[in-house]
Amino acid sequence: MTATVEQRHLPKQPSSATGPPPRRGSRIAVIDGLRLLAALAVAFFHLGGTYIARDAWEGRPSTVFPAFYSVASYGWLGVELFFMISGFVICMSSWGRSPGQFFRSRVVRLFPAFWPAVLISTTVVAFWPVVGTRLPWDQVIVNLTMLNLPLGIPNVDGSYWTLWAEMRFYLLFAVVLLWRGLTMKRTVLFGYGWLVLGVLAKGSKDPLLTLVFQPKYAPFFVAGIAFFLIHRFGSDLQLWGLAGLSWALAMHNAVGRLKAMSSDIKDPTLDPRVAMVVVTLFFVVMAVIAVGWTARIQWRWLTWAGALTYPFYLIHQTVGFSLVHGLHELRPRLLVLAGVIGILLVLAWLLHRLVEKPLARILKTKLEKASLGMREKDAREQTTA
Repeated sequence: MTATVEQRHLPKQPSSATGPPPRRGSRIAVIDGLRLLAALAVAFFHLGGTYIARDAWEGRPSTVFPAFYSVASYGWLGVELFFMISGFVICMSSWGRSPGQFFRSRVVRLFPAFWPAVLISTTVVAFWPVVGTRLPWDQVIVNLTMLNLPLGIPNVDGSYWTLWAEMRFYLLFAVVLLWRGLTMKRTVLFGYGWLVLGVLAKGSKDPLLTLVFQPKYAPFFVAGIAFFLIHRFGSDLQLWGLAGLSWALAMHNAVGRLKAMSSDIKDPTLDPRVAMVVVTLFFVVMAVIAVGWTARIQWRWLTWAGALTYPFYLIHQTVGFSLVHGLHELRPRLLVLAGVIGILLVLAWLLHRLVEKPLARILKTKLEKASLGMREKDAREQTTA
């Protein structure tokens, strides 16, 4: 839910070249719009399509608004689209960059909105505990590092589990950057290799291999990478093959996720065919973007939508449940839900403008200064050695 760093239309490059870093030109605005649609789908699922929302509405969503529930109950698939977009954008924004630049860009992108969101969610749960339990302060502090889950510490907000999946993707992708930088060949090998290792990890049932290669979500990240490579270098059989293999594995994984989700939300009526069709549509849309058919779409509001997506995602669940509970007696219920989404978007805009942007600017400057100082110290040590 986080990869929004530089999305650019890039000139086609020879496949053997690393290519320059992305130029600062027109954005791929459709990616920004897709990101917000994915976030809205997840928000509608949490607030109106899952069993735990009953505490906020004081009634099961399937009873509160049965027609809308039948759609919202599939909103969890927005996460799969998030991961595809992340694969596309992370590969794009990393091209031509050093591992240090990659690391700094991820820190600047992830934490300026995340830190205040953790504190906001903690405060909301402490004073209006509709869904969730307030964690001890030592666990809240560890949450600020995004390393809480491997330490067995729960998330302050349940939706933050996707951030740990993203971080594991970043760590794997950093291996390619460390290995003499990105080229088409190395990135393709990485994609095929990750899919194969993910399959082996799932078959072995080894917890460590599963943790590292996350077979459930690898096909979506890799698909995004494949579509970026098609966008950058043009159509190529090995690239479409990578996208096709990712799609085949994604079909299986989506059905597996649906079965687990059916158990979690206590709804045995979820149809695996719907999940397969929706995920296939994700692949079709990303393919259309990859070949450049949406390049003319440059609506300014899409860029605004992309900027709001991450802070909106970070606050939508905990804050959203509290807002729903406070307004649930109003009618009609669908209008209440739409109003809550609107309030969350406004709060996300405030978080972005008043906290995330200024803090990101400061953090970026400090990290670049620290990196420059480190290089200067290393140079002096080599000179005096």
